[in-house]
Amino acid sequence: MDFLIGGLAACGACVFSNPFDVLKTRMQLQGELRARGKHAVYYKNVFHAGWVVAKNEGLTGLQKGLGPALMMHTVRNSVRLGSYQWLHKEGYLTDKNGKTIIYKSAIASAVTGCAGAFLGSPLFLIKTQLQSQAAKSIAVGTQHGHRGALHALKDIYLQYGVFGLWRGVSGTMVRALVGSTAQLTSFAVTKDILNNYETFKKYPLANSLISSIVGGIFQTVMITPFDLVSTRLYNQGVDAKGRGLLYTGIIDCFLKIGKSEGFLGFYKGIGANYMRLAPHGALCLVFWDILKDLQIKYVDTRKHHY
Repeated sequence: MDFLIGGLAACGACVFSNPFDVLKTRMQLQGELRARGKHAVYYKNVFHAGWVVAKNEGLTGLQKGLGPALMMHTVRNSVRLGSYQWLHKEGYLTDKNGKTIIYKSAIASAVTGCAGAFLGSPLFLIKTQLQSQAAKSIAVGTQHGHRGALHALKDIYLQYGVFGLWRGVSGTMVRALVGSTAQLTSFAVTKDILNNYETFKKYPLANSLISSIVGGIFQTVMITPFDLVSTRLYNQGVDAKGRGLLYTGIIDCFLKIGKSEGFLGFYKGIGANYMRLAPHGALCLVFWDILKDLQIKYVDTRKHHY
């Protein structure tokens, strides 16, 4: 049940956050391996990007890749949140007073985040490539020409086999390691701090909301460079053997971006990324807490009934 709850929480949050994921992906691919001022700028900021996409592709353009995104978040967070909650319930992450032990929470967040990222990697690959597809006048990055999620899955598998579906998995696992650790640990610690105040004991939903916002800030700052690298690795074109045309791996990608685009290049789309992660993280963790509470009440009711 813990795993189902984690997946449902993330799936519900994804519906609201996916448009910002589309905008973030476009902004991260804009000016790929080009210095500032040396490339066309179609997306000036997150609000301008939203207007440009809606104008050229309609409102449905803001929900590109929603299908695989929903499935991806369900898979990733069923594993990530479900495993983390099981470890927490078993007492592996807290001291004798029930307070979160930071280093144990960080390790658990990293391991469960990486596991979820590995399993959901094919869906992340397809989601990224669908989100990058744009009207010709505002296209950035490699355009793969997929007609939909199933076509993308079939096309990639037939050309590159099973390993082709996991191309770029190392990038998303490092991304998940950093992001999951920052989010879940800061969320758990903030909840512990706020629980010291009577107001937040009376209103646990407010505690969850504020803690998730704090978690989203930590997550965005830490994850954005790794998120950008992951997007680039997933979206780059490949040769007949499935090898990347632009980057050979994570380190090569980091080096080339740093050399061509400078330090700020790693933070392209950070505004859109925060506007994606903050509501997604907040809704996901709040839904997670609500569903966990409902589960506890249901179990207690069943025990009382019998």
